[in-house]
Amino acid sequence: MKQQVRYKYTGVGIAIAIVACWLALLIYLLQYNVNFAAPQTYLFMLLQTHLYTGLFITAHDAMHGVVAPGKPKLNKAIGTITAFLFAYNWYPRLLPRHHQHHRHVATEHDPDYHHGSFWPWYYSFLKNYITWWQIVLMAITYNLLQLYFPLENVILFWMLPAILATFQLFYFGTYLPHRGEHGDDNKHKSGTQAKNHVWAFVSCYFFGYHYEHHDKPWLPWWQLYKTKE
Repeated sequence: MKQQVRYKYTGVGIAIAIVACWLALLIYLLQYNVNFAAPQTYLFMLLQTHLYTGLFITAHDAMHGVVAPGKPKLNKAIGTITAFLFAYNWYPRLLPRHHQHHRHVATEHDPDYHHGSFWPWYYSFLKNYITWWQIVLMAITYNLLQLYFPLENVILFWMLPAILATFQLFYFGTYLPHRGEHGDDNKHKSGTQAKNHVWAFVSCYFFGYHYEHHDKPWLPWWQLYKTKE
């Protein structure tokens, strides 16, 4: 509890920073003069992908009440906004599913788990988390954006980063840590990345340290690295 009070406003500040950076970079990139031969074009796309992932990681932390500890209304508001910005996800729908994942990890009752190979599992993951109304809203947004911005900008910096971020979250936050068999001594049925804080942050905001997240779900993403110290 003392730790939660200590970080009460830090999480809010980090959440605001992620949203502000995502929005500012998106506005800039939608007007960016695209040069397909320039490496910075693709670096910008990857950076925007990482910020998209940060939106969902922030919503995920809100599901554990750690964005604004002790401020449930503010915590829920931030979770709702960041989830919605990430391809129109609906926070009240995500919340019970995520806690079901934590209660029944790697079982038939786990909505994130699929007993099979990579692509069927990815399809199952998308099917569980993407709804038709999200697709409709994304299609409407796509058509509105291309009225005001070049088509290649909309695709490179708005559409593709959202798709790649979904893949990033699945691969590093679900597939790698939960694939395969885990022994009876592994109470969370989760693997974990080797200690490398730079790669852990770049790959998925430290959620490759996945056993540690299941073991200490009250830690915000920006504190997870300490579990490896």
